[in-house]
Amino acid sequence: MDRMAELLLRQRLVTPDLLVPAAEREAPVPGRAGRGRSSRRSRPLAAVADGVVALEADLLQLGHVLSAPLRARLAELDAGDLGQAGRALVSALSAQLGGLVVHTPLFRRFPESVPADTVEVYVRRVFSVLLQRPEQPCVLCGEAAAVHPVSPCAHLVCRACWDGADYSACPICHRRIDPGDPFLRPADDVYAPAVGWHGRVPETLTLLGLCADPAAWARDLLGPLLSRQAAPRAEDREIVAEIVDRFWPESAGWLPERIPARETRAVVLATAVRHGDLALLTRHADTATDVLRLLHALMGGDPGLRARLPRRTNLSRPVRRALLAALDRQALPYLIEDLHRYAAQWRHMAEVLHPYEFHRRHPDAALAFAVLRGTPLRKGTPMADVLLERAAAHGDLLSFDGVRLRARTFAGRFEAALRTDPREALALLSRRPGELLRRTADLARRLPAADLAEALRAAAPHVSPAVLIATLGQLRTPPGGTRMFLPRGGAARIWAEPDVREELAPETVAALTAVLTGEMLRRAAALPSVETALLDEELSDLLAPEAERSASASLVRLPRGSVRPLPRGERIRLFLHWAEPAGHRVDLDLSVAVFDARWEFAGLCDYTNLRLGANAAVHSGDLTSAPEPQGASEFVDLDVAALRATGGRYVVPVVFSYNDVPFDDLVRGFAGFMDDPGGLFDPLAVRQRFDLTGPAKILVPLVADLWSRTMRWVDLNVSAFAGIHDVYEHEGRLARLGAAAEDAYGLGERVTLWEVACWHAAARAREVVVRHRDGAVSRHARRPGEDAAAFASRLGARRVAACGPDAGTTEADLAVVLRDDVRVSEGAQVYALHPAHLDPAVIRSLDAADLVGMLAPRRGDPAGDKWAGDKWFVHPEACVGQ
Repeated sequence: MDRMAELLLRQRLVTPDLLVPAAEREAPVPGRAGRGRSSRRSRPLAAVADGVVALEADLLQLGHVLSAPLRARLAELDAGDLGQAGRALVSALSAQLGGLVVHTPLFRRFPESVPADTVEVYVRRVFSVLLQRPEQPCVLCGEAAAVHPVSPCAHLVCRACWDGADYSACPICHRRIDPGDPFLRPADDVYAPAVGWHGRVPETLTLLGLCADPAAWARDLLGPLLSRQAAPRAEDREIVAEIVDRFWPESAGWLPERIPARETRAVVLATAVRHGDLALLTRHADTATDVLRLLHALMGGDPGLRARLPRRTNLSRPVRRALLAALDRQALPYLIEDLHRYAAQWRHMAEVLHPYEFHRRHPDAALAFAVLRGTPLRKGTPMADVLLERAAAHGDLLSFDGVRLRARTFAGRFEAALRTDPREALALLSRRPGELLRRTADLARRLPAADLAEALRAAAPHVSPAVLIATLGQLRTPPGGTRMFLPRGGAARIWAEPDVREELAPETVAALTAVLTGEMLRRAAALPSVETALLDEELSDLLAPEAERSASASLVRLPRGSVRPLPRGERIRLFLHWAEPAGHRVDLDLSVAVFDARWEFAGLCDYTNLRLGANAAVHSGDLTSAPEPQGASEFVDLDVAALRATGGRYVVPVVFSYNDVPFDDLVRGFAGFMDDPGGLFDPLAVRQRFDLTGPAKILVPLVADLWSRTMRWVDLNVSAFAGIHDVYEHEGRLARLGAAAEDAYGLGERVTLWEVACWHAAARAREVVVRHRDGAVSRHARRPGEDAAAFASRLGARRVAACGPDAGTTEADLAVVLRDDVRVSEGAQVYALHPAHLDPAVIRSLDAADLVGMLAPRRGDPAGDKWAGDKWFVHPEACVGQ
């Protein structure tokens, strides 16, 4: 399937033109409208209609239905294109759920082999769904209600939007309806197994919408991704790269004046450089680290600068000159500091840039590299004379010992000031807002609250929302628990230690948090207002994302530390699949470690112990290689009740690379879990699927608590060194890691998505409807003269207010919910952890990072303009504080 089509499908959008490979398309026949495939136009139209129904039957088996516009568009395709589109769509949806092979459609030579009566197959499947789960989304209005199948085609609509009285045809396919009754009734044998069902009947059906204009969709999707300040996930970087490259040079006009997230910026610049556009460097490369990220992206490396150094590739002379010019434009103190921050990477890249070749044209760049590399400078030589003359103008920064230049860095000045005079340290940090926010919790123990609050008030408008959220969590979490330090990504060591810091005074915490929450509310108030916002109280179980650069690409995008219920069934099946590169054996192991309530080891299920207890946990067996094309798969079945009976409380699933091969080297690799599957691998039973990526060799995706039947999503890549990896070797580390994660995330007062949603609603909406945990629904209207802070405080109290009978049926303009079984206006902004019902073509879908990213500081903001710093003193990367 085309890469752009895959991106569309992630958003539950489909465009038939992109599902048909470009190489398969033929030139139009002269004089004939449309695409003109004359050899296929002889195919009867009835065959196309049957093919659409057969495709609907296959999609129903994967838990999906077509929206009315998408079905109409598919019906316009000729038989050949419909076959291409159908096979690609079914395969892609299967792969999203973790299908181990390309799923063959129900009719193998679709559409040529479609039987005469495809409607009977489809109708049987529809009734199989409705008799077990009648609450399905209407494909017209999207409302999750009791839908009914139209007679005789069986398309699902609700009586609220269509009853057959005024329209004599199906509103979806326009087929004539039964004049006696517009809706089908189940036959006597409807309880018989439906034709072609494998495994379970889908619990809910997911609506696929039509993307009529891919370019417009791409531009709308690209905008929020480019405006985020937090470092992006790897999958989001791939989306940005694909869209910018696919629609170049048109996409160059879609770029904003400023791209805040520097890793995203590097991806965009790398695409521009590959297309020969070097002008964007002047606009978007404002630090030396921007140039380093760009170099990594150009060479196929990680623009986050976390993974191993990429293999150097040669650059053309114009590109080298442009990159050195971008470095030379930086203020020399920060250029030297940036090069020292990533010293190993810059020494690696210097071999490609050849900075001394252009020492006269770009003397500051050459000087910074001479300091970094400790290059001997002998007076009287041409390059030494040029560089020493430049260095003499910065005597407070550089010193010359007769052979080499040495620099004094900001970090050294700050640490010296912190030891002797914290007020001087605060003055230094006030020029670097991001650094100030990161150190706020420490400074709050050294400085008067009033002084620190004043500094925060000036710095906060320049800092990314992710850093503000992290700082709020640090201030509000009392000591006594566990401090957990996560690496920036990759396989660096995760560190945890008891929090023995001095407790902050309550009035200090109140003063500082008021400044930070006030800033978030101010930013939210600058966004477009809405009439009604709808929130789910259960959002308090989901943490607001802070840093997602190392997050795994997953089916359900859970922020790290969030809690969700375990699947309802008593049997949970974990799965792992991988394929190794040619000539390299890769042995992955799916393992489970079980611990009691005190985190004492209680048992394991892995390749050394295929059964835990009688059947509490059962392993499918150890595969030690995974050659293409089949790869290899392992499964572990967990019986929740039996595991509790063995004395277990906590279950920690782990993926080990037994023979120490990093996940990055895999051809493909993914894992996940299913709920009571109907077969070995049941796509409809998949509840989570996530990719295995990065330089790590051990992944801990979650920690399950069997007593509360919940799981905490941790998504941690654990450090490992050369050797054999299994539960026995890492038993103690897994216990410490699981206990630390439960303590750090469970006891800390971190910012949740509920709080972020309350900021949006309180600052933007006239009224807010809240769906509570117990099923109650309440309405909260803004009171006369009530400001956003007071409204947010009232919402945060979570009291069930009196409300009218229509509180739960109001159309919302902003919805932040777990499931999108809600009524919203056209064009509404909707975050749903589990989207399925609403047509993605008529709403604006958001994810958690969008909700946070919308609160980013913006240029032209009056609050930001009140604080102006000289470029020589304010480091650009220190403002947003990624």
